[in-house]
Amino acid sequence: PYQIANIADVGDLEVNPINLLDGLKLIQAGMARVLATGALPLSCGGDHLTTLPVLRAVAAKGPVGMIHFDAHSDTNDTYFGDNPFTHGTPFRRAIEEGLLDPRRVVQIGIRGSVYALDEHAWAKAQGIRVIYMEEFVRRGPAAVMAEAKAIVGAAPTYVTFDVDSIDPSMAPGTGTPEIGGFTTREAQEMLRLLDGVNIVGADVVEVSPPFDIGGMTALVGATVMFELLCVMAALVDRGRGR
Repeated sequence: PYQIANIADVGDLEVNPINLLDGLKLIQAGMARVLATGALPLSCGGDHLTTLPVLRAVAAKGPVGMIHFDAHSDTNDTYFGDNPFTHGTPFRRAIEEGLLDPRRVVQIGIRGSVYALDEHAWAKAQGIRVIYMEEFVRRGPAAVMAEAKAIVGAAPTYVTFDVDSIDPSMAPGTGTPEIGGFTTREAQEMLRLLDGVNIVGADVVEVSPPFDIGGMTALVGATVMFELLCVMAALVDRGRGR
C-alpha cells in the first residue's frame, strides 16, 4: 500500500498579462523556485504556450522526453502571423532550445486542422512519434500507451494534457475544439497507464471557462489533474522521479 505523499497547492505563479515575453520569464522563474524545493510539479494553464516556460525550468539540466495528449501537434514555426511564441508553437521552440529530446516525444490524439503545411512533417523529421486519432481508434488505449512508455523509456519524462484532446461533446470549453476526440473514459484509462513512467512534471492546459457549458470542461480538467496527481504521488512514494 502507498503512503500519502505530501501535497501542496502553491497558488498562482506571477505573470505579466501585457508583456508576453516577460510573462514567460516570470513563469519560468516561478517554476524554478518550486523545483528548488524538491517538489514534483503539476501545473495548469493557460494555453499551451505556458508549457514552454515550465519546460525551461524542468529541463534546465538536460532534455527530457514527453508524452503529449492533444488534437494538435503545436510544432508550428510561427502562428498568428509571424509570432514565434503562441499556443501553436511551444514544442518547436522547446526542441530548438534543447529542452525536449524529440526521439523521446510521442503525441497522441492528433487530428483536425493544421496551421502550416509542414507542421506535422517537421515534427516527424525531428523524430517525434505522432499517433493520429485514427490509429488510436484502431489500436486502443492499452496498445498506444504501451508504445508511448517504450518510447520515453526510463529516462525523465514530462506529461502534457491539452483538454482539446477530449471530444468537444464532453469538453466544449476550449479555444480550438476538434470533433472526434477521446472520450473521458479513454483519457482516464491512458492517464492511469502512465504508472511507471519517470515523470518529472506534468500539466493540464487549454481549459477556457468563457467557452464552457455548465462547468463540463472545468470538471474534465480538474479530474485529469487528479488522475495525474495519483500517478505522480505513487511515483514519489516509490522513491522515483526527479
